[in-house]
This record gives sequence, structure tokens and C-alpha cells, in this order.
Amino acid sequence: MLKKLTVAVLAAFSATAMADINVGVSVSATGPAASLGIPEKNTIALLPTTIGGEKVNYIVLDDATDPTAATKNIKKLISENKVDVVIGSTTTPNSLAMMDVAVDNETPLISMAGSAIVVEPMDAKRKWVFKTAQNDAHMATALVQHMTDRKVQTVAFIGFADAYGEGWFKEFAKIAEARKLKIVASERFQRNDTSVIGQTLKMMSAKPDAVLIGGAGTPAALPQKTLKEKGYKGLIYQTHGVANNDFLRVGGKDVEGAFLPVGPMVVAAQLPADNPVKKSAMEYVTKYEAAHGKGSVSSFGGHAWDAGLLLQNAIPQALKKAKPGTVEFRRALRDAIEGTKDLAGAHGIFNLSPNDHQGFDQRARVMVTIENNAWKLIK
Repeated sequence: MLKKLTVAVLAAFSATAMADINVGVSVSATGPAASLGIPEKNTIALLPTTIGGEKVNYIVLDDATDPTAATKNIKKLISENKVDVVIGSTTTPNSLAMMDVAVDNETPLISMAGSAIVVEPMDAKRKWVFKTAQNDAHMATALVQHMTDRKVQTVAFIGFADAYGEGWFKEFAKIAEARKLKIVASERFQRNDTSVIGQTLKMMSAKPDAVLIGGAGTPAALPQKTLKEKGYKGLIYQTHGVANNDFLRVGGKDVEGAFLPVGPMVVAAQLPADNPVKKSAMEYVTKYEAAHGKGSVSSFGGHAWDAGLLLQNAIPQALKKAKPGTVEFRRALRDAIEGTKDLAGAHGIFNLSPNDHQGFDQRARVMVTIENNAWKLIK
């Protein structure tokens, strides 16, 4: 009887010790944001399958750039796959759609979307949400500085007719007003639009010194191509949402000369040796290109890599407090992510807090231009 009891106790201990950690992932691997979601999906395959001595399973679903599908995905991941944390989604609208499900189930959500609205203002819902992409407000500051350095006085804006575009306009307008930049036109377009001629002509009639395109992925090339076709001669700015090779491929010669803020990982090899992000950025670039070929890396895969780094840093701490698969573990994991300090990622140095669930500072951005179909660091 004692022997049977001992065997049962050992079996129970072994099951506890070897409890799998399940990580749910929802990315936009198809649809308008596919050029962002595909490198994110590719990067998940590079993340470690053991953390803190425990096996990690990654369950990856495609939300097709559709907020409704993203909501279905997170519900499935939580109810059927019993995940401890969710990474996703690629876009701001999809990430916002997933938030209610995450908080209702006390499951940490690490978004890879750009807009600050994903984590700001902090409230009971956003307590469970973190993000690895630089906030639009963070990037807009660098962009406005570049504009004022170039003596720009008037700007036209055209952005997505969704949370990404509205978030960018809100943050840009606030900083532009403070720096005495006048916004002379504000237009919107859908991610799947095939023409923006009407909006372009309206902007050009206002004779702006510069145009800012608040879009992401390959759809953001359309306004710039149209501006060039219609003979616009002013400066053109894009957001960090276009920092992938598919945008360069689709835009071709028409996107040459554009300016944009990006995470330092995008130009990691061009960074000076003393840049605090260069080592961690090059680690990711080297690993991704070893798997997918030289020049294949993109900014967006780096956001997935950084989500993995946050988990590698936080999971061992959470394991000291609870067993995976429990609400206690999810709560401990949330707390551990929020307590991240001085963690070097592909895009910057993470210092999170109860009031800051993104955690980057000015080390997480550089300005680049597009030259010869490549990103060139502006020094």
C-alpha cells in the first residue's frame, strides 16, 4: 500500500514539474496586413520550446486581418487550448478586439500592434495587455523633429480609416500643434482600397510642404504612388508600420526618398558599435536570416521576437509562484511581465511598470530614408 502511495505521489510531482506552458498566437498571416503577420509567424517558430525547465507549446492561428476572426481566435485559444498567455495580434483593430476576452479570462495579452491606444490610458482592461511595437506617439515625436529640422511648415495627412490611422492622426496632430506645424488637410482610406485619387487631389490642392501617410504594410504604398503619379514634389513621410521588404517591393521607385521612424533593428548593421540595442537587434537578425535568407528580416518579426523575450524573462518568475494552466500562474505571469526591467530586445530596452505596458524610450527609434530600395539610417 505504501509503495502504491509513493508511486502515486511521484507521478503527481512529475506531472506538476513537467506541466506544459501553452502560448497562444494570433497573427494576420493573410489579408491586407499579411506582409506584417507573415514575418511574425515565421519568428514564433524561432522561439525556445523550453523555458524555466518547462516545455512550451505555441499554438498559432491566422486572423486574416479581421477583428472578428481575431476575437474568435483568442476565445478558441483560451477555451480549447487552455493557453497561459496570448501573443497577438498584428494590427491595432484586431488587438483591441481581443482585449475584452483577455481580461474576462485573466489571460495576459502581448500585442504587436503600433497604436498607443492598445495600452493607454491604463485601466482595468489594459492591466492585462502589453505591447512590443513602439507607440505611435513615440514615433511621431521623432518624425515631427525631422520635419521641423527640414523647415516644414504645412503638412497634409492621409491615414487608414480605422484605429491605426486615427491613433496616428491624434498623436501627430498633438505634437504638430506644439511644434507650430499646420495640418492643412486630413484624409482617410481603407486598407483594401484600390484608388485614393480623390483624397490625393484634395491634399495637393492645399499645397502642403509634406505629406504624412498613416498606414501600415503594403496598402500604405498606394497614397505615395498616387502622390508621385500626380506630380507632388514635397516631402513624403511614412510611419513605422511600413518597415518590411514587401512594402519596398510593392512601392518600387515611387517610395524612394520617403522618410520614416523605425525600430533600430531595421538598420541594425548600420548602427554604431556603442548603440545599446545593436547587440540584441543583431542577435535576432542573424537568427531570422539564417532561417529565411539574407535580407529577409523585417521590423514586424522583431515585435514577435520581443514578445518571446518578455516571456523568457517572466515565465521563470511566474513558475516560482504557480503551476501553468492555472489562473494563479496567469496572474503571476502578468505581474512578472509588468515588472520587466532593462531587458534588451530587438527594438529597444524594455522597462515596464504598472502605468507603462510598452516600456520603450528614445533608444527604440531611429529615422531612416528609403534609398535604392533599402532602408538607410539617417545619422
